[in-house]
Amino acid sequence: MVERNNVVVSGAPGGQPMLFAHGYGCDQNMWRLVAPTFEDEFKVVLFDHVGAGHSDATAYDPARYSSLAAYADDVLDICRELDLRDVVFVGHSVSAMIGVLAAVEEPDRFAKLVLVGPSPRYIDDGTYQGGFAEADIDELLVSLESNYLGWSSAMAPVIMGNADRPELGEELTASFCRADPDIARRFAEVTFRSDNRADLARVTAPTLVLQCTDDAIAPISVGEYVRDAIPDADMVLLEATGHCPNLSAPEQTADAIAAFVRG
Repeated sequence: MVERNNVVVSGAPGGQPMLFAHGYGCDQNMWRLVAPTFEDEFKVVLFDHVGAGHSDATAYDPARYSSLAAYADDVLDICRELDLRDVVFVGHSVSAMIGVLAAVEEPDRFAKLVLVGPSPRYIDDGTYQGGFAEADIDELLVSLESNYLGWSSAMAPVIMGNADRPELGEELTASFCRADPDIARRFAEVTFRSDNRADLARVTAPTLVLQCTDDAIAPISVGEYVRDAIPDADMVLLEATGHCPNLSAPEQTADAIAAFVRG
């Protein structure tokens, strides 16, 4: 699992483990401005989902990775191989729900969850407002499949937000463009069509929801939904815009995580 997911361990060898999981189209490099903050006190564990970063793309099996449960199994595999217990899991975007699934599967392994920009369902459903109509997601996936690089160039700056800081959108665009297009397309399908609302009530670990304003992917109402659905959860609204505060507001993000894990 260490090689498959390009696992990198740093920080305090005997410290409580903090496992950082990246979002769609990204890799562990997206945590470079946040994770080092915790290295003096915690054992910091970074990894790449299969198909991202420097993971082993040959390990990707479309049938296996047809649901987020497989990605949650990978997280648990890493925890087992490194014998990680009392884990603080920090998941961004789709990895927030991957962490939820892992914590539901093995609740005794996780001490706390930090969910950054989470969404249990992106598609509106009755009174639930996920932020997208089903036709929006259909169109997004068709566009992604027909022209992945063009889709990346158009969507990454929207996802990042912070139009006054174009270098952030450029970095996310570059990250998207490094991904394997076929794996990225399949992961997008799994991500944007998932529905994990029923799993939230099964989370037993204390949980922090970190929410940005003006998030085009996970609006504030979705963050509030996640907070209210998890039995022991709080939400912090960051003074940050967009969907990637680990890049656009790393100090605020690290401070909010630190207050939660050390509190």
